[in-house]
Amino acid sequence: MAGPRISVIVPARDCAPTLGRTLAALRAQTFEGPYEVIVVDDGSRDETAAIAARHAPLVRLIRNGQSTGPGEARNRGARAARAPRLAFTDADCFPAPGWLEHGSRALDGADLVQGRVEPDPGAPRTPFDRSLAVAGDGGFYQTANLFVRREAFAAAGGFRDWALERPGRRRFSPDRRRGRAARTPIGEDTLFAWSARRVGLRSAYAPDALVHHAVVPGRLRDAIGDRWHWTRDMPGLVRLVPELRESVFYRRWFFAAWTAQFDLALLGLAAAAGTRRGVWLTASLPYARRLWRDGEPYRSGAGRLTSLRRSAAHALGTPVLDAATLCGLLAGSLAWRRLVL
Repeated sequence: MAGPRISVIVPARDCAPTLGRTLAALRAQTFEGPYEVIVVDDGSRDETAAIAARHAPLVRLIRNGQSTGPGEARNRGARAARAPRLAFTDADCFPAPGWLEHGSRALDGADLVQGRVEPDPGAPRTPFDRSLAVAGDGGFYQTANLFVRREAFAAAGGFRDWALERPGRRRFSPDRRRGRAARTPIGEDTLFAWSARRVGLRSAYAPDALVHHAVVPGRLRDAIGDRWHWTRDMPGLVRLVPELRESVFYRRWFFAAWTAQFDLALLGLAAAAGTRRGVWLTASLPYARRLWRDGEPYRSGAGRLTSLRRSAAHALGTPVLDAATLCGLLAGSLAWRRLVL
């Protein structure tokens, strides 16, 4: 019997609420040819391993006695994989039926392929929920939907959980909205992809290789915790991948245009208060336009009362969330000695 043509690797830690749907989506792939799914249970405390075991023989289960980090979990899955091509997704992602087919086809002309990610269209959106969207091969890479040739994986050196290497940073705060003991370190996927690109490997984007990402509801305090988590380590990622300043960042020093708009609005408010000249408030206009534009989904669609509540929550909570973002980036800039605003 021929071996698998592609191996799907799914790291999982405390993912019982979503893993079953992930594996059902992988079972429903239209890919022509044999493929395998490897679930690496990274020290889960819930029913993650039992759910994966129920999907044998398609799924092979590997268990880590304690969490080693998402990157190392993927490395262990890659070492166990039998196929010449590797596909990565996460245990809170739901690949469309043609995901493997389109992603593998894109690998015919590339070494590394980023696929498209969209929030689960069947889940209602709220102002402070958590999901993921990827719409291009712009510089940040996400293993929610990533394909790589085995030889390219070896050339890039696998994944490195660099954020876990910093002394005193191995303990992350709990991820309360997901019911996990700790949040997941960031950036190992982006570092991996840029390591591959630096040795001349070809990168491509496959819009037809679609994965839907779970939408996890939460309150403002959950969103603040998430922002504080990743913003403190974003300057560390820039230290390792300075190419992000040219490929992703806004005018090199700002994480995105929206962080620059918030910083400008904050400076305008401070100048208006200090000089008592209202003209400085015009600096807040780009940020105000962004608030209005981004609040459009909450002003329509649901019932009138629900829309009003969500719209108000967005308008009042987003500046608080963006202030937490700025504080996290500044704290991370000091810790990692790389300025990101």
